[in-house]
Amino acid sequence: MNDKFFIQQPIRPIGQPLETTKGKLSNKQAGSNFQEIFDKQLVKTQDIKFSKHAQERLSLRNIELNQESLKKLNVAVNKAAEKGAKESLILMDDLAFVVSVKNKTVITAVDGESMKDNVFTNIDSAVII
Repeated sequence: MNDKFFIQQPIRPIGQPLETTKGKLSNKQAGSNFQEIFDKQLVKTQDIKFSKHAQERLSLRNIELNQESLKKLNVAVNKAAEKGAKESLILMDDLAFVVSVKNKTVITAVDGESMKDNVFTNIDSAVII
């Protein structure tokens, strides 16, 4: 008696590879990539804020920023964010700003006279505009 048991495999046409998931993203992966891109674009559209300390420094040093200066400052913060900066020193004309890039908040502002012999700490980048 022959006890061998055979199961026939279905016949596949030649030239059609099996479908693989390589290169395809699951819905969860695609959603997280979209969310990351969306968050980055949302951050770019938000304007910078000024901390209470920065507002006091601007007032004390009679520093006034016009729309063009604010736009330049915003562009500089976005450039720093694209490079992965967290705390950045932004030098613009004769002004210096220490900015929390993540929060898009100016922490302090310094004018040209106050910049002399000054040391800026806790920064990981500098942007000169």
